[in-house]
Amino acid sequence: MDAGNKIGSSAHPTSLPPGINGRASSGTLGGHLARRLVEIGAKDVFSVPGDFNLTLLDHLIAEPELNLIGCCNELNAGYAADGYARAKGVGACVVTFTVGGLSVLNAIAGAYSENLPVICIVGGPNSNDYGTNRILHHTIGLPDFSQELRCFQTITCSQAVVNNLDDAHELIDTAISTALKESKPVYISISCNLPGIPHPTFAREPVPFFLAPKVSNQLGLEAAVEATADFLNKAVKPVLVGGPKLRVAKAQEAFVELADASEYPIAVMPSAKGLVPEHHPHFIGTYWGAVSTSFCGEIVESADAYVFVGPIFNDYSSVGYSLLVKKEKAIMVQPNRVTIGNGPSFGWVFMADFLSALAKKLKRNRTAVENYRRIFIPPGMPLKHGNDEPLRVNVLFKHIQEMLSGDSAVIAETGDSWFNCQKLRLPENCGYEFQMQYGSIGWSVGATLGYAQAAKDKRVIACIGDGSFQMTAQDVSTMIRCGQKSVIFLINNGGYTIEVEIHDGPYNVIKNWNYSGLVDAIHNGEGKCWTTKVRTEDELKEAIATATEAKKDSLCFIEVFAHKDDTSKELLEWGSRVASANSRPPNPQ
Repeated sequence: MDAGNKIGSSAHPTSLPPGINGRASSGTLGGHLARRLVEIGAKDVFSVPGDFNLTLLDHLIAEPELNLIGCCNELNAGYAADGYARAKGVGACVVTFTVGGLSVLNAIAGAYSENLPVICIVGGPNSNDYGTNRILHHTIGLPDFSQELRCFQTITCSQAVVNNLDDAHELIDTAISTALKESKPVYISISCNLPGIPHPTFAREPVPFFLAPKVSNQLGLEAAVEATADFLNKAVKPVLVGGPKLRVAKAQEAFVELADASEYPIAVMPSAKGLVPEHHPHFIGTYWGAVSTSFCGEIVESADAYVFVGPIFNDYSSVGYSLLVKKEKAIMVQPNRVTIGNGPSFGWVFMADFLSALAKKLKRNRTAVENYRRIFIPPGMPLKHGNDEPLRVNVLFKHIQEMLSGDSAVIAETGDSWFNCQKLRLPENCGYEFQMQYGSIGWSVGATLGYAQAAKDKRVIACIGDGSFQMTAQDVSTMIRCGQKSVIFLINNGGYTIEVEIHDGPYNVIKNWNYSGLVDAIHNGEGKCWTTKVRTEDELKEAIATATEAKKDSLCFIEVFAHKDDTSKELLEWGSRVASANSRPPNPQ
């Protein structure tokens, strides 16, 4: 979605069902909001009904281009809006006041951490109740209705409480614009008695939505490019590393342009996997300190200059603060700022402009690419095993690798799936999503629902641990109802494996479920869904063949049994370093 252009086209009049005044595209607050969601690209809205939002939901349903998807709970509706925003550029969810709003809060915080524009809409109290001393249901029993708003203020970039029709138009448009400009979630509360009342501010077709493009400070841009080119052209073996803020800066194409022009090797930070093309001839893998993919860490950390494009350095991405990266060798390119080593910093320089301009000034330098090719040894294949030997996780991911194409997308749940999926080599146009900054277990179920709804041209392959699945399993129901055909690999290893490797205890063991039986019960003969259990490689091959051929039009749920200690070596290393960072003693005061 290009924020510099009109999003969508001008609205067209549509008749509404009986009982709703005005037209879907104009006339009422509800119609205006519905039309705006369509224009910005949020054509599927994830919702949970509650008495304060029911009239608003009527108006959203009445917009012919909008599809309302009912979810099993608010948390999953928020996760679905997050997954949808990853594929479409913006997502939306609608919940009810406080009981719904506080329930969706965790998902919206995750979207904030990942820089995703999610429009969180809440059906609020009747406008006449504001300013009275009344106590309302769905509140904590105080006459102050601002509890929900105060909670959202810290995890959204803009908040609008619409309890007056005169400024409703401005409040809604400002909130939506802010979400798109800042690429963060926003909160919009709409009084339950307002959506259907005609008002002069909604009397004509809404002006087509438009965001002015951001333009770099030209002198700052030129100075940043000149200083960076001077720094890099003196370097012997420079490298490029892509970070997660490539997405928010809409700079993926410019990044590839720079990689092509410079011929530097390109690596990706773990949280940016999927944002950098892995089929590129100079791609060398994931840079994740001590748990980098083979030989990638050596090339990055031995470089005499590195360009980090949109990085986020936290305790997870730095493997417990253990990266061997020196500030004086680094150029940090953020969405609107460039900093060179310990030296100058240039503000109001936008990432895509900067990378494109820099591409024209760099000398070609293949030294680090040639070094990588000289030391690279292909990863070993999993050992052969007997027919009835229990399935190993590395064998599972060997077969998942073979399923990937430009028509698929991978969703990796928090846990060992992070590390196993990180090693997958993504073909051109294959999608990839995970939530590394926030790391909320259970995120992937809702995100799979939302992503699959937005990217109907791709088949989603979700890798979910049993502990995570227990958090949010219900919305497999919504996937079936929406006719989605994702493939879910449920990895049943009897607990919270990622927590075990950080710090073990009895709390990391969970009650085992019959997961495929649960999904059969959810399916209940309505819609297309196929489940199976897999314990050996032969059973896995058979299951994948069924899922990709006979059941390719169904939701496929494959429960894979793995030993509880069958973890990736990367998780073992990462877990011990994160545990070490978590357990640092207090500094003497």
